[in-house]
Amino acid sequence: MSDEVWKRAEVESPCIKICVVHPETRLCTGCLRSIDEIGAWSRMTPETRRAIMQELPSRAGLLTKRRGGRAARLARKT
Repeated sequence: MSDEVWKRAEVESPCIKICVVHPETRLCTGCLRSIDEIGAWSRMTPETRRAIMQELPSRAGLLTKRRGGRAARLARKT
């Protein structure tokens, strides 16, 4: 049976299966959606989904990398 049978004409999810919520921005570090957007995605209209998809690239700058951790400690020792 072909996979074409199961395809639907709707906006795909931006999920990339890296589901970690940034503690400050409350955005998923994988897809950049908010918790509310992720939870409501299946009930959103295609227009609302498209609007969110267009906004996602601009959210990448909101996530800051951690300064600490093992890599930072190793860098200070050298």
